[in-house]
Amino acid sequence: MKKGLCLLAMAASSMMLWAQNDIVDLKIEVRADYQREYNDGHSIEENCGFRGKYLNMAISGNINDHFSYSWRQRFNKMIGSNGSSFFDATDWVWLAYNINNFEVSAGKQVVGIGGYEYDRAPIDLYFCSEFWNNVACYQFGVSGAYSFNEGKDKLMFQFCQSPFRTINPDMYAYNLMWYGNHGIFSSIYSVNMMEYAPGRFINYISLGNKFTIDRVSLELDFMNRATDHQTFLFRDMSLIGELAWKPLDCLNVFGKVSYDVNNTDNNDYYVLPGTEMTRVGAGVEYYPLQNDRHDIRLHANYCHTFGTNTNTDSQLRENHSMFDIGVTWKFDVLKIAKK
Repeated sequence: MKKGLCLLAMAASSMMLWAQNDIVDLKIEVRADYQREYNDGHSIEENCGFRGKYLNMAISGNINDHFSYSWRQRFNKMIGSNGSSFFDATDWVWLAYNINNFEVSAGKQVVGIGGYEYDRAPIDLYFCSEFWNNVACYQFGVSGAYSFNEGKDKLMFQFCQSPFRTINPDMYAYNLMWYGNHGIFSSIYSVNMMEYAPGRFINYISLGNKFTIDRVSLELDFMNRATDHQTFLFRDMSLIGELAWKPLDCLNVFGKVSYDVNNTDNNDYYVLPGTEMTRVGAGVEYYPLQNDRHDIRLHANYCHTFGTNTNTDSQLRENHSMFDIGVTWKFDVLKIAKK
């Protein structure tokens, strides 16, 4: 922790020096919860009680008219001596160069997989699908993006380390994404080729759809997975739906369902063969304070999981329930803009 605080101070000092070039935005994000978990009605004592869920530092800004940067570090993620490094607790750190409608970036990035559950920051999620709980979504790589149609659409291609690199570090992923924003409809679509073994790929088609009408939004994600030379659909897949309503600016009420299934012999290490899990839940968020520099959120939610999971280490288990209440606060530590 002492090392983290020293790092934070050094980063803030460096950003102040860089601020003469352009914008610097340094934020701290914290979330703490009280939770209860049950299996078959029996309390899971080691997963109950108060939990510090997230402690993040995020720095972003522009160096000049073309170069920008972003860095998010997770201080609650332990760095051990078993081969792990400082970067294992780094969600992302990248440098981007943009000119007109083109942007090229390099560094540790979010792996370009479609879907709204996947796209949302972990600190803003309370219960998730089996796929989300297992995917290693931050990897080093390079990407290029092109925005068009007056900024309503963006295409991005990414070449990065495979999320399965813990099996073999010399494996890679190739990701093509489309972001769309068209009135009440927006989208995050992707097609992906991920090496799960040297020279062997698992392919994703991931379609994230969002519909927003006034104070109601509906997110629908579909992901299909298949390994080399397989063309079947709907046998190894994930479906996620979330319906949210904001009756007031300070209040959000939501319900969510996820369904993960793998009825194949795929080499799918995130949703194992023989798995069929459903998770249903609902929650409420309350924002007592909202302004440009600080954000406080109170939340309460409940979810129940049922089905069969062949991954014995997964959080999603048959007849598993979780109740969670907590508070999140995000605040600006330093914000400097070029005059």
